[in-house]
Amino acid sequence: MRLDRFISKHTEHSHQTARLLVARGRVRVNQQQVHDLRADIDRFATVTLDGEVLQENTAHYLMLHKPVGYLSATRDPCHPTVLELVAPELRPCLHIGGRLDRSTSGLLILTNDGLWSRRLTEPKLKVPKVYHLRTAAPISAETAHRFAEGIYLSYEDLTTSPAQLQQLGEREARLTIYEGRYHQVKRMFTAVGNRIVALHRERMGSIDLGEDLSSGAYRALTPIEIASVG
Repeated sequence: MRLDRFISKHTEHSHQTARLLVARGRVRVNQQQVHDLRADIDRFATVTLDGEVLQENTAHYLMLHKPVGYLSATRDPCHPTVLELVAPELRPCLHIGGRLDRSTSGLLILTNDGLWSRRLTEPKLKVPKVYHLRTAAPISAETAHRFAEGIYLSYEDLTTSPAQLQQLGEREARLTIYEGRYHQVKRMFTAVGNRIVALHRERMGSIDLGEDLSSGAYRALTPIEIASVG
């Protein structure tokens, strides 16, 4: 929303008066004096008029190292949820960007910025998601070729985007996919006659879990990590 329209909407001032207030330097956005009437105000901008706060919402972008056994849900009557791992005051405003099932560990994103998280998780945008995995049976020589061609998923009636499989051992690999559909990695291995026994997400786009964040811990994303999500 344009700044002049924002002022008239959130105060008793008319649109014309709002323009004068901005022109006279009485409006600040994120602590900076703004004179541009067309400045775009999103829901996380802090806006003040003569020192009075008109809007003050904090954007939260968190990385959580999800342990096995936790549900990617806000609440559940039977199982612990990932939101129980973050500070109580943050829980009401957060949602999960790119869910992991209860038996999967690794990188999980928690945020209150829905537009931002959709850019990270929308299948059509093909943001790479990287998983480390172990399988019940040896990974066949043709698996990488099958994944590179795409695997047909009957429930959605579609073929997955080409995926890259890097074999690390007889039953161990790193897989990069580009959609993140429901149980996608497990369903892909089922389609080639194998089964996942351990699955861990390492990276989403340029956001890497790394090795410093212990299981169950979380941290705020850096400005560079946040900006990496187009």
